[in-house]
Amino acid sequence: MITQFLLRALDRKAIWLILALVAVAILVPVANLVIPEGNPLHLDNVWVPLLGKYLTWAMLALALDLVWGYCGILSLGHGAFFALGGYAMGMYLMRQIGARGVYANPILPDFMVFLNWKVLPWYWYGFDMFWFAAIMVVLAPGLLAFAFGWFAFRSRVTGVYLSIITQAMTYALLLAFFRNDMGFGGNNGLTDFKDILGFNVQAGATRATLFAATALFLALAVLVCSGIVNSKLGNVMLAIRDAESRARFLGYRVDNVKLFAFVVSAVIAGIAGALYVPQVGIINPNEFSPANSIEVVIWTAVGGRGTIIGPIIGAILVNAGKSYFTAAFPDFWLYGLGALFVLVTIFLPQGIVGLVLGLVRKRRAPNKPTGSPISPREVSREAEAGTDDVGELSPRAAE
Repeated sequence: MITQFLLRALDRKAIWLILALVAVAILVPVANLVIPEGNPLHLDNVWVPLLGKYLTWAMLALALDLVWGYCGILSLGHGAFFALGGYAMGMYLMRQIGARGVYANPILPDFMVFLNWKVLPWYWYGFDMFWFAAIMVVLAPGLLAFAFGWFAFRSRVTGVYLSIITQAMTYALLLAFFRNDMGFGGNNGLTDFKDILGFNVQAGATRATLFAATALFLALAVLVCSGIVNSKLGNVMLAIRDAESRARFLGYRVDNVKLFAFVVSAVIAGIAGALYVPQVGIINPNEFSPANSIEVVIWTAVGGRGTIIGPIIGAILVNAGKSYFTAAFPDFWLYGLGALFVLVTIFLPQGIVGLVLGLVRKRRAPNKPTGSPISPREVSREAEAGTDDVGELSPRAAE
């Protein structure tokens, strides 16, 4: 069963993407740690955590694409799953500080001592062990997604109404985590991390390792998502996206399929958040902000939803542009981001990847009518199912 899953997942495009990510996981640390300073190929220390952030955001965009691009669920609350994974990792990192904090308390984090807490809350127990924190990174967003999806999908909430309640969910968590009495650091969040697995989190070798781990986990996420969308379940997801009522009429358990995709997507987002926190050195309630979740939608739309590589490209390009324009034009960046989303929606409805695939289709079939844009189904089939041309499925994808 696992072998069959891998064979389906490793289509030609997925293989190249995974190999590229593995190469990046090797080359960036080598350029930073091995190649000496002064060499044109040397990568400065500041770039390693920055590129690592881009890859965590790419993983988050890929998680959203699994439910939006392939299942038709536009979630405006995926930032909540990202933040929950980040807080789980942040709690572990805070417990590693111990007596090295400002108040030298071996048990309580500094913010609890400052707020006059006397004992460690019960929900902080176990976070001094990495394996427990790793389980919580998966379990916390997964359980929230399961509980939310169970009620939402069985109530047949769809479309804009589902998008609104996902946004309400992340906003409610934002307000809750801002409270000092919640025991998560309030407005300041969790910061001043020292170690991870006994290694100095600020050391160059540790940051390079975290970057490599992020690239490899992104490659694993690509493998998982590709395996899902190239399976029979993936075909059912596309059917639900394009004609949910028809899929339900044909006897498919639409609620279960949506719930599965939503939980898997939330887990991937949580892992991305856990990899994000030690690289940036802080996690606070602003990560729950609905604006962050909307930005993820923009990344996915720019790259091309309904494809595996599209959200990754979109997340990296938009955030690279954000890093430049927020420094060069800080007062106009948000206007530019909004304009980008509007322009992409109007002129590039299938994103960058959809545009490229449309041009390839026209070159391969010059005698075909060229008046109609490429559809989301054609984009996803050509990009993920191993097609040679739009509509011509390979034998593997047709099984």
